[in-house]
Amino acid sequence: MPRTAFSSSSNCPRIDVAVDMGNPFLNRTVDGFLKIGAVAASRVAAEETFHFLQKGSINKGNFEDALKRMCKEGAYWGTVSGVYVGVEYGMERVRGTKDWKNAMLGGAITGLLISVTSNNNKEKVFKDAITAGAVATAAEFINYLT
Repeated sequence: MPRTAFSSSSNCPRIDVAVDMGNPFLNRTVDGFLKIGAVAASRVAAEETFHFLQKGSINKGNFEDALKRMCKEGAYWGTVSGVYVGVEYGMERVRGTKDWKNAMLGGAITGLLISVTSNNNKEKVFKDAITAGAVATAAEFINYLT
C-alpha cells in the first residue's frame, strides 16, 4: 500500500543567552527562567500594545500598569519554567537516564508545588499535578516526533 508523508522544515532565528552559574542544574534553571519569562513578558507587551492602539491613547499610569503586568507575568511564568527545568534535570540525575518519565515526574512535581502555593483545596492540587505531568509528557513526546 503506498504511503505519503508530509515533510517540512523551518528556519527561525534562535537567540541563546548563556549564564554560567558554575553548576549545570543552576544553568538550566536560570536559562528556563529567562527564556519563558521573556516570552510571557512579550505576550503581555503585545496585548497591552493592542489595547493602547484600540483606545487611541496612552498615559503614564496605563504605561506603568502595563510594565508592572509584564514584570509580574514574566516573573511568574519564568519561575514556573525554572522550577520545571530544575526538577526535570534533578530527576534525570537521580534516575540516571533521560526519558519521557523525567518530563512526567518533573511536570507533576512542578504542578504540585505551584498549586500548593496558590490553593488550599487538596483535590485541585492533585488535579493540577496530574495536568502538569500530562502536559509535560505530551510536550516531550511531541519533541521526539520533530
